[in-house]
Amino acid sequence: MDSKPMKILIIEDEISDYNGFLECAKKRNDIEIVGITDSDVDALKRVKLKHPEGIVLDLELNQGLDGSTDSFEFLFKLRKLPLGYDPIVIVTTHVNSKRTYQILHRNGVDLIMYKDHPNYSCEQVINKFISLRQVSPKRNSVEEESQSMREKISLCISDELEKIGMPSNMIGKKYIIDAILYLIENGKDGENVIQYLSKVYKRSDNTITNGIKNVILHAWRVSPIEDLLTNYTARINPEKGIPTPMELIYYYFERVKNMI
Repeated sequence: MDSKPMKILIIEDEISDYNGFLECAKKRNDIEIVGITDSDVDALKRVKLKHPEGIVLDLELNQGLDGSTDSFEFLFKLRKLPLGYDPIVIVTTHVNSKRTYQILHRNGVDLIMYKDHPNYSCEQVINKFISLRQVSPKRNSVEEESQSMREKISLCISDELEKIGMPSNMIGKKYIIDAILYLIENGKDGENVIQYLSKVYKRSDNTITNGIKNVILHAWRVSPIEDLLTNYTARINPEKGIPTPMELIYYYFERVKNMI
């Protein structure tokens, strides 16, 4: 049995439930509420900062990430965060729809609790967390967690590069992703990035560099200028018109490092 209190983040905009969770936490020593917010934008920031083991998610928030009144977008972005673990998610909702529930479960929700059920209470929600915590599988080994984290960071980098039009079928994009992963894991004090990639792929430094140049050139040729200006904000030498391989790698290294 876990001896430490379970860290729980509450995403809720109903005042009665908001206060109910606070009162519940005061009476127990098996949970620790690490934050209560009515914004799923703020919630994502708190997840990255506090690493809650459990998340209460009100499905019908007043203001979602995309301006909608549901939290599907939060679930999508939550699963893409490179946390190294999967928090237990309990959705609370006034919606009673089998189709909606199926979609929620497909998006990683562990349990859905119907707010209009006569037995619903904040205490019951917390009890469910404790039950799920006790029956959840044991944590992966350090090696498995490390690999999982690496895969999530890799996906995050790939998503950022897709925003500027870098296709996955170009080897240069893979070089860039691996270069950024190397910098995240080793810092700037490691060996030369191009030399590292050359060893991994058993290709010459020029081949690696040209592969990266090609995918950068492709992105700056095919992507709308608005997308490039929005998603790549570093200064570019006007004579060249595109970033150099190392300029782009270090830009996204800093960007992704701040995201994780």
